[in-house]
Amino acid sequence: MFGKPAKILRPDLPKDRRVIVISDIHGNLPYFKGLLEKVSYCREDILILDGDFLEKGPDSLGTLRFIMELSKAGAVYPVLGNCDEWQLVFQWGKDGDAHMRHYFHKRKYGLLFEMLCGMGIDPLSVEQVSVLLPRVEQSYPEEWHFLCSLPHAIETEQFIFVHAGMDGSRPLEENLAEELTARDAFLREGQYFDKWVVTGHWPVVLYGENIVNANPIIDEEHHIICLDGGCVLKDDGQLNALILPNILCKEASRFTCAYYDPFPEAEVLEHQDAGERSYYIRWGDSKVQVIQRGEEFSRCRHIRTGYEMDILTRYLFEEKEVTGCNDCTDYVLPLEKGDRISIVERTSRGVLAKHNGVTGWYFGKWKEG
Repeated sequence: MFGKPAKILRPDLPKDRRVIVISDIHGNLPYFKGLLEKVSYCREDILILDGDFLEKGPDSLGTLRFIMELSKAGAVYPVLGNCDEWQLVFQWGKDGDAHMRHYFHKRKYGLLFEMLCGMGIDPLSVEQVSVLLPRVEQSYPEEWHFLCSLPHAIETEQFIFVHAGMDGSRPLEENLAEELTARDAFLREGQYFDKWVVTGHWPVVLYGENIVNANPIIDEEHHIICLDGGCVLKDDGQLNALILPNILCKEASRFTCAYYDPFPEAEVLEHQDAGERSYYIRWGDSKVQVIQRGEEFSRCRHIRTGYEMDILTRYLFEEKEVTGCNDCTDYVLPLEKGDRISIVERTSRGVLAKHNGVTGWYFGKWKEG
């Protein structure tokens, strides 16, 4: 992808239709279908998929084919993310064989992996992926043609839909493909835009410090919207949607959001105050020292900050004194009797739960359903 010019699409979209924007599905077809049902998606809507609809999840091929079917029936506009540029595999040739073998053995699923399985080939036994690429292209011509036709960004009168971000000091078409599809922590760059720039790529929870909040971020000052709810990537992740009344709407007060996750719901039966302190240990900064290892929970000290918290022992990657861990928090949710929560983890101490997209602990009584 490096050095590749970006492909920009400027479609003439109907001005009177609802617009639904979803990013970072990551091959999780049940979440995608669940969110479409939750927002009552229909063929009259405009659906924009803001990149990374493939990879990391269990069903990339099924997700791709579902998107292709939706595209035939309605106004559906996918944008390429860094996980969707699979057509570049055909340009790697034999130089990419070692990379692909490592990827296959690490993930054990993914678009090319699933395509090879569909051809009756065991991907884990393949030594030279490059030799098989012409056969893959012949076996899946519609899928590859569809991927190759997609843009890196969509621009309208009021919006730019791009997977990871952009350099606003240059015209959109002067940005390279990698600048639009693989730009980390875009919101922290401090750029300002006249149009709304809608992105995914960087899970919104990573912008927080002490509280895990997976809801979309709508930054009116910078005109940036971040959508990635951590679907597939986070144990408590969700798939987010931004909903616009129409493509000309630019007032943030008229934007709405929705999310889907499959966690069972429960009713809170007791009041709980928020905790006095909390921290969020997350990907990229997850090294901890195990002070006391327990069967269910282990007392740990975060290496960089020195912050101590109890972490579920099964969240620890290795049985070493210093190890990485899954994302975790000790935030105590502020809740009232009658509030609705979603149960992420059940433990002997209480439940790790989500309330309105925020993850934390609840230690009181609750009723499922």
